[in-house]
Amino acid sequence: MLDSGNDPTISQRLARWGKELSPEALPDSTKNKARDILVDVVGLCIAARHTDYVGAVAVAVEAGPRTVIGQRKSSSAGGAALVNGTAAHGEDFDDTFEGGPVHSGVVLVPALLAAAEEWALPNDRTMLGLVSGTELLCRLALTLPKAVHKAGFHPTAVLGTFAATFGICVACRVDEKVTENALGIAGSMASGIIEYLGDGSWTKRMHPGWSAQSALRAVALARAGFIGPKKVFEGTHGAFRTFAPSVTPRTDLLLEGLGQSFVSDTITFKPYPCGTMIQPYIDCAIALRRKGARLDGIRQITCKTAEGIVHRLWEPLALKQNPPTDYAAKFSVPFGVALGLVRGHADLADYTTSALDDAFLKKVARKVQYEIDPANPYPSAFTGHVRIDYEDGTSMEHDQDHMRGGVAAPLSRSEIDAKFASNLSFGGETDAARLLDLCETIASGKGDHRMIAGLASA
Repeated sequence: MLDSGNDPTISQRLARWGKELSPEALPDSTKNKARDILVDVVGLCIAARHTDYVGAVAVAVEAGPRTVIGQRKSSSAGGAALVNGTAAHGEDFDDTFEGGPVHSGVVLVPALLAAAEEWALPNDRTMLGLVSGTELLCRLALTLPKAVHKAGFHPTAVLGTFAATFGICVACRVDEKVTENALGIAGSMASGIIEYLGDGSWTKRMHPGWSAQSALRAVALARAGFIGPKKVFEGTHGAFRTFAPSVTPRTDLLLEGLGQSFVSDTITFKPYPCGTMIQPYIDCAIALRRKGARLDGIRQITCKTAEGIVHRLWEPLALKQNPPTDYAAKFSVPFGVALGLVRGHADLADYTTSALDDAFLKKVARKVQYEIDPANPYPSAFTGHVRIDYEDGTSMEHDQDHMRGGVAAPLSRSEIDAKFASNLSFGGETDAARLLDLCETIASGKGDHRMIAGLASA
């Protein structure tokens, strides 16, 4: 049941939970995850800071005093959130949530850093906002499994707007009524279609930044007294029916255990800069290469896959086998499998226009096809499978029942920090130790918003 008479609305229940949250009550595991999310996002912003798409957004936003990570130019709060969110998500190297999938850090970190500077927040409240918004985003993803994608929308963009709005409200300790109205307003700002999949264009990159800046505006309007719909989630024309009409929302997964358990503790950090569900396939391809898989005499390469990811990562197959742009390559399983088999790695430098000019790489990618496995557990787990069939009748095969970096095989703190250092190096930043220390201090809750300016370029 969506509408439930005189019971509290979903927004009211969330607002009450947010008001009761305190930094001291957070489990250590949740604080540690938030720290890693902050570190990961800052590194990603710097890795992408010299790209053409980040440059375009930086030119488009208005000037102001708020920090743009890794840049000399500052902007308004909304502009900084837009640039930072675009940079963080641009290389598709950001955290993800199995069960969604959604990307939390690329929405929540830009939104909360901008809000902290805009409203002079202490770092412990900023991190509490990051935690609470992240938790809501993950729970919203569980509430609407696969349905937002199915409707043609980007879940991170749509659900992220609500999550960032909520996180800012929690960080700012606003009245429950303000939170309710802010969430109601956010529903009219949530957007983001997935048509970019057809041509490798840039719009997905800006979705998290747009959600982050929209959240700032939604909170500002609510604080000024603007009124939003009370049943923005469950109402007749609410977000659940609008963005996920194919499912009955699992509101139990959204609301039960709030404050007692944090599903966001299971957030995954990517080892490769590409679409989430491609990652295990790359691992399988690299494993086959290490086993001595030959690259000559291949008849075909077949991957078992989930039906739910076919329209995003496999079709149209001819385009996925020969992606038109370096960004389109990030959403191609055939290209990722080819990278694993041919190069034995898939790094930021492997998703560039020069890689698309590698004739042998493209030849191998054109041999990769798929078959749907009805037993695939997606979206509760992301798995991989690659089988190589040779012209001489022999074959090699490898399966992986998890995504590396996730619950079954999490990246260690040292691996996350090494990824941070590598991303800074890719972005031309030499002062990794200082920036990591600064992230550690912010994440610890010590100090206040004035430290955020240190994340800009010197």
